[in-house]
Amino acid sequence: MDPDGQQLGIKPLPEALNIARGLDMDLVEVAPMANPPVCRIMDYGKFKFDEAQRAKESRRKTVHVGLKEMKYRPKIGPGDFETKTRQVAKFLDDGHKVKITIMFRGREVYHPELGKRILDRIAEQMDGTAKIEAEPRLDGKNMVMVLAPDKRAKQSAAARQKNQDVEE
Repeated sequence: MDPDGQQLGIKPLPEALNIARGLDMDLVEVAPMANPPVCRIMDYGKFKFDEAQRAKESRRKTVHVGLKEMKYRPKIGPGDFETKTRQVAKFLDDGHKVKITIMFRGREVYHPELGKRILDRIAEQMDGTAKIEAEPRLDGKNMVMVLAPDKRAKQSAAARQKNQDVEE
């Protein structure tokens, strides 16, 4: 095949190499298992460069899912709770998983229901945008829960919003 993609037909190897050298290009075997093997006349250096650029572009478009952490206390005030929960929602919207930790101090560890109540409130507020990946569990003096972004819920919410906009 020539550089434009046109078939030149079956040629012996020396003749194919002469054609490629005459065009100042390379003869590259693209289908070695075919009978006869298929070769293409191309600028191999340019081909490798373009291939590297495509690979680099695809790596740039990948989403890096990180694990963010937000720490709460059992006696958190309503303002702090709202601020931290908004930040959790922002992390989830960015596509990150969020580890929520309730830190107990002193005798607070004897009342894990207080921490569970906070985690339940967070999960309730994030319902529709996140799913619980790891249920709340007591881990020493901390209670931990992991939330992950819920793509299906986000897509269905976007579809509902679009339908509402169309109806109005």
